[in-house]
Amino acid sequence: MATTNGYTNGVNGTHDEPHQLYPRFSDIPAGLDIPVRGEDGDEAVNLDLTELIDETDELCDLLENENAAKNYWITIALAYAKQRKVDIAISILDKGLSAHARGRSEDRLSIMTCLCWLYLDKCRHAPRVKPSQQSQEGDKDDRTKEHFIKAVIPILNEAQKMNPAYPPLAMAQGTLQLLQASMQQAKSAPTSREQSERTILLQQAAMAFDRALGFSGGKNVMALLGKARASFSLGNVQGALQLYQQALDRAPDMLDPDPRIGIGCCLWTLGHKDIAQTAWQRSVELNPDSKIAHALLGLYYLDQSHQYNRTDPEWEPLYKKAMTTHTQTAFKIDGMHALTCANFGDYFLRRKQWVNVERLARRAIEHTDVNAIASDGWCLLALQSHYEGDLSKAADQYNRSDQARGADERGYLPAKFGMAQLRTVMRDFDGAKFRLEKIVERSKSLEAMTLLGVLHAEEVFAAQAAGSKEDKSLETKRAINSLEAVRMAWKDPKRKAQKDAAVLLNLGRLYENDAPEKALSCLKEVEEMQMADISDGDLPEDMGPSEEEEKQARRLLLAPQLLSNIGCFNFQAEKFSEACEYFKTALNASVQQRNTEQLDEEGNAIDDSDALVCTISYNLARTYEAMSMDDQANDVYRSLLVRHPDYIDARTRLAYLSLISNPSEGAEAVKGLLETDPGNMDVRALYGWYVHTAKKRTLALNEDAEQRHYKQTLQSYDKHDLYSLTGMGNLHLAVAREMPRDTDQHKEKRSKMYARAVEFYDKVLTLDPKNAFAAQGMGIAVVEEKRDTAAAIQIFSKVRESVKEASVHVNLGHVFTEVKQYSRAIENYELALVKSREREPGILACLGRVWLVRGRQEKKLDAYKTSLDFSRQALEAAPDNINYRFNIAFVQIQLAQMIISLPEAQKTLVDVEQASQGLDEAIESFGRIAKEPNPPFPRGDIEQRANMGRNTMKRQLASAIERQAEYERNNAERLEEARRKREEEVRKREEEKRLAAEKAEEERRKIREERERIAEEDRQLIQKRMDEEQAREAELWTTDEETGERRKRERKPKEKRQKRKKKSEDSADDDTDAENGKSRPRSGAASATPATGSDAEGGSRRKTKKRKLESRKGRTTGASSKYKSKDIVEESDDEDLEGVAGATASSQPTRDEDRDEDMPETPGADEDGARTPGAMGAEDEDGEERIVSRANQRKKAARILDDDDDEEEGQDQEPEGVAQAGESDHGGD
Repeated sequence: MATTNGYTNGVNGTHDEPHQLYPRFSDIPAGLDIPVRGEDGDEAVNLDLTELIDETDELCDLLENENAAKNYWITIALAYAKQRKVDIAISILDKGLSAHARGRSEDRLSIMTCLCWLYLDKCRHAPRVKPSQQSQEGDKDDRTKEHFIKAVIPILNEAQKMNPAYPPLAMAQGTLQLLQASMQQAKSAPTSREQSERTILLQQAAMAFDRALGFSGGKNVMALLGKARASFSLGNVQGALQLYQQALDRAPDMLDPDPRIGIGCCLWTLGHKDIAQTAWQRSVELNPDSKIAHALLGLYYLDQSHQYNRTDPEWEPLYKKAMTTHTQTAFKIDGMHALTCANFGDYFLRRKQWVNVERLARRAIEHTDVNAIASDGWCLLALQSHYEGDLSKAADQYNRSDQARGADERGYLPAKFGMAQLRTVMRDFDGAKFRLEKIVERSKSLEAMTLLGVLHAEEVFAAQAAGSKEDKSLETKRAINSLEAVRMAWKDPKRKAQKDAAVLLNLGRLYENDAPEKALSCLKEVEEMQMADISDGDLPEDMGPSEEEEKQARRLLLAPQLLSNIGCFNFQAEKFSEACEYFKTALNASVQQRNTEQLDEEGNAIDDSDALVCTISYNLARTYEAMSMDDQANDVYRSLLVRHPDYIDARTRLAYLSLISNPSEGAEAVKGLLETDPGNMDVRALYGWYVHTAKKRTLALNEDAEQRHYKQTLQSYDKHDLYSLTGMGNLHLAVAREMPRDTDQHKEKRSKMYARAVEFYDKVLTLDPKNAFAAQGMGIAVVEEKRDTAAAIQIFSKVRESVKEASVHVNLGHVFTEVKQYSRAIENYELALVKSREREPGILACLGRVWLVRGRQEKKLDAYKTSLDFSRQALEAAPDNINYRFNIAFVQIQLAQMIISLPEAQKTLVDVEQASQGLDEAIESFGRIAKEPNPPFPRGDIEQRANMGRNTMKRQLASAIERQAEYERNNAERLEEARRKREEEVRKREEEKRLAAEKAEEERRKIREERERIAEEDRQLIQKRMDEEQAREAELWTTDEETGERRKRERKPKEKRQKRKKKSEDSADDDTDAENGKSRPRSGAASATPATGSDAEGGSRRKTKKRKLESRKGRTTGASSKYKSKDIVEESDDEDLEGVAGATASSQPTRDEDRDEDMPETPGADEDGARTPGAMGAEDEDGEERIVSRANQRKKAARILDDDDDEEEGQDQEPEGVAQAGESDHGGD
């Protein structure tokens, strides 16, 4: 039975009654009176249902003998079921069913239905598989769910045959099919034609619950919940959510089962996890003993804790709330609850408490009817076996966990990942990568991508360690893509993924050869991560307060290997100062580590920190060398040799430094080193380099000491020694370059020598395809022999990326000079000069040569001067070199020839004089060079060039000096004249600008004064109008002497107007009066003002009365504006200024008596009202129309003034007023 609570709507509404909770079987009474037949009549046997005994034979015999009704059998059975003695209850109902074998079918149907529900209850609590451990209640019943399902099916079928429309049977059938569906395995991907048995069972269950709803008229809440459960299992989460909400709406007091649990599960599946938590929390508030709600809340907070790293302060309270507050509470309520056991098992798994893990995992597998929970249980067992090293057992358990969730495309991701890990442990890397690729395609799991990237990377590293020539570029690319994808996921704030140093370290190794800058970035990120993990308590107490000191203190606590690797990458990037700092820090860290190292049983160091100290010290000394700090490097090498005298690398570097600083002493050191360890390839390489620098050049290879050394190395020690092979190629290349090519035989020998050099380079590239030195030699041979400059540029450009030496840039400079790209050639020579240890004279000579060639092509004197400057710098670096002296003399001769050929406008007298001086020096130099024992060119040629300069060019320069001096004198005069004119022009222009500025200033002043004048006039006009306005207001308003209030002046009442005649009579009268020259008097006529020059209304009538009447009529009917003051507002300022008095008079309403008494006669009108020629001008028709028009305009103002005062008379006297308005210029109503 469902329990209730005090809430009316289950969400927000409340009930006034106190909260009550009704558990299951709450309607079972405490006692039951069983009627029996006795001697004295009907009697009753009282049965205490709270203390029931397990022996029921006597009770059943009593019920059978007394023919007890079905209700007694069912009530007693349910009383036993209430005490969890369901087997006894089933036995009682079986006997009751036998007792009613010949009874009514309705009675049998009720007992059979109750029996079905008891079997379903047993099935619900029975284990999924045969249990391996006893339950909390000590129940030794090992019957599985399948047993009770088989037991209930025949009873249900028989009951349905008796009455298929019996409503409880539909509920029982739906519940049975839900249990049957839970026992089925989830299929991976059923086709449209072939549905799984589980799907069919769920659909049938939904149909059964629909029938139950139909029987109850849609009121059966339990049927709604059953249908929602079936819809949820079928994947119709949205539909299930609606059904759960309907159930909650209809039965908000229901707590067992609680629709809020289902609502939360649907919301969780739809991705609304926070809202799901709200629903479950509400369920816990209403029913604190809800084990399902507590378990689900534990899952919610566990999921929230997974969003943070374990080091994050947010993680601990969430995890504690998940496991302690909710999961542990649910476990205390029911220790056999499958979901709770699965959650708790993961907790003990992290603590490696294997006994608890296995016990809880078995409970989760055996007591669940949900495949996903069984999958979790199998995964826990698999992880335990994996930890314990039982790989075969772990593989089987991982497979079962995956199968429980559908396997294949569905399945359980942790189980799939575990199987991939097992494949890795068993060295089946291909199988592991195949499984991981499937996982990545499905879920983009960071763990799977990390392991997949590491597997690809390890394959690459293994090939490198074995020296394999197999191309692993594809594996490298896959490894980088996988690990970089993980690295990018760290930057996504939504994923909150934890950084993994292993990912960065593997990326660093992958980037080491092809992208060292990226490798350095990865290592620095690892450094930052590890420094951030160091707690403040681990820092030394004597640390300084600055941030740099704190950073250095944290860095000392890092692994020395990491710091040394960062220093190596900085050294490779030629950041020697940073490399030096990292090597020093790594050395200090390794020394600290050696001081605290632990010893094994034999007394040896567990961590070989001494080897680490030696390696870092050697790297530091190499950095000192790169920084030209040879003394410090020598000290470090000597300290290494003190601890390890047989450290051959340190001895080799010391010998090299001795060769640089003291060649004689260095030579003895190198020879002694070779005698000590003749089989060391590094020592033999150093000796070969020494012989190369110290030998006497010769074209006979058999007599070359360097060639004999390399030949001995290849024949006696290592035929694949790359340095010796490259050296042999360089020797053949140098000899081929110097061989004569004047005959075909010489050219053939030269070509064979180039071919021999190419053979050596090709051998090296076969052994080491990335050997940049051999590739560089191959490029030199290609460009010198075949003149293939394009191929040479391509080779040298690739070599430049690998070899950080000056020789690559020198070769590129040679090739670009050959193709006449002088700018790029100069750029490469300058880069070579920067990269050289000292300012090598050979590179300076090359710069002098390319500037000379560029000057010849571009005909620029500055290029010749630059060439001469670099040639002199080369001679300063090597004063005894006769070739550099010849180069200077040659450039001076070329400069003199250039000066002679240049026009006077492109050179100066100083240039010519310097060229003459340089020519003298060149002639003298050529003379000395010709007398040298080994001149660079034949003596005759040198002497001939000197004679040409002495005899011809000397005279030409003298003439050039004279011409240049004359040109510059003339040019100076012209320049002076031009300068004078220019200054005059500038002065004139400045004067014009000054005048224009003064004129503009004068204009601005006038405009400013005019604006001020207009503004003053405007102010005066405004003041005048304000005064007029005040005057008009004084005429209109007055102050009451009694009250002191302002009030409007009173006007005298007008005389009553005569009634207007009809239109025909009025017209006849008008015509008569016009003929007689008389005008009808008007009581309300207004006199015209003198300012406007209007006609007077004194005694005569206007002749154009009819015209004015028509105009007036037209104006009133159509053209008249609503606002009658428009004509006055549009009058010009001049008219306002002329007739201020008239405007004031015409704008003030006055009584007729006041106008008659005070207003003077209008000039230009006689007593009879006739116009005089002086007032009107010619009496023509146009003049008359203009007068009418002006009069009509004035009438508008008069009508406005009369509107306010005569409004009361407007209705009864309007016709007469209209007629009289046409007779006067200023008439008003």
